[in-house]
Amino acid sequence: MSTQPGPSVEDGVRQLLLLMPRLVGRAKRTPVPAELNGCALAPRHLSLLSYLLFDGPMTVTELATRLQVAPTTASLMVGDLSRQGVLNRDEDPADRRRTIVSITPDKRPAVDAWLARGAKAWSDALTPLSPAERQLVIATLEAYERGTCEGPACPT
Repeated sequence: MSTQPGPSVEDGVRQLLLLMPRLVGRAKRTPVPAELNGCALAPRHLSLLSYLLFDGPMTVTELATRLQVAPTTASLMVGDLSRQGVLNRDEDPADRRRTIVSITPDKRPAVDAWLARGAKAWSDALTPLSPAERQLVIATLEAYERGTCEGPACPT
């Protein structure tokens, strides 16, 4: 039994059940920049674009690993965004069999503006925490995700 101050499990659950719909609602209401309005962007594209924005160009296989999806799924997402002019697919000069994926220079400012608010909010929330506390927050959210996931669409 913890002697640390804070809510009971029941009070914490109650607070989070009220908080989570507000967080999801805000995320859904984040407007897509005008430069990306013509693109059919789904939530799965946000993660892919985030990796490319923050970590730079990478291969489809690297994206698939980070997104925890099959390489074919990542390839389909990249192809879709490439056709819409959001991503470039370039041959890797070191290995011509590999394709390097990046955000197109003309769409990068719009993608950056779109994702910057969420990135800043997370940075502001995580900065005052110790590395162990940050890991606890991340692990807690991952445990919640696993606990709410049912069926074949859920990652294992």
